[in-house]
Amino acid sequence: MAEDVNGAVRNPPPPPPARLVVGISGASGVTYGVRVLDALRELGVESHLVVTRAALLTLSQETDLSPDDLTGRADVSHRLADVGATIASGSFRTMGMIVAPCSVRTMSEIATGVTSSLLTRAADVTLKERRPLVLMIRETPLHLGHLRTMTALAEMGATIAPPLPAFYTRPDSIAEMVDQSVGRALDVFGLDWAAVRRWGGLKGPSAE
Repeated sequence: MAEDVNGAVRNPPPPPPARLVVGISGASGVTYGVRVLDALRELGVESHLVVTRAALLTLSQETDLSPDDLTGRADVSHRLADVGATIASGSFRTMGMIVAPCSVRTMSEIATGVTSSLLTRAADVTLKERRPLVLMIRETPLHLGHLRTMTALAEMGATIAPPLPAFYTRPDSIAEMVDQSVGRALDVFGLDWAAVRRWGGLKGPSAE
């Protein structure tokens, strides 16, 4: 309990439930979203998934997974057009939301607040409720409009987390690089996934 300035005793708010919203949009890198769902299952965190139509096209091009294989990895899967879903309301408590990968179109829609799907509505709800929103934006090179949009989102409270490889881990495969990026994004929510390789300091003679 904490004592207020006027002497009143306030109970701290309860912790959020172990529940995370996962959005997958149509940028290349759908495997990031797949591995987010796998990680949440391993960590015992309830996942609420919403996928765009473009993401399903990317899924068919980049993996051997079917849409059912993807949705089967989530605890709850929501239809993109279901604006009456639980995750469309701020009263539905979550740890926050991650969009992995996040396309420029999805990023731009979230930044304007003019949302046209459940994915972007859920992201807007996450921002207005002051919950963590992580956007794994997949685009390069970036023009000035992209950069200004990212700045606007950062000012709103979103975390911009492009999935970049960490070569200090000396990855042996693309899968290891994907898992490192996913795990570092989940760090934002206080989730410690075993697949992440943590920096342990320089090894050998230090350069001066």
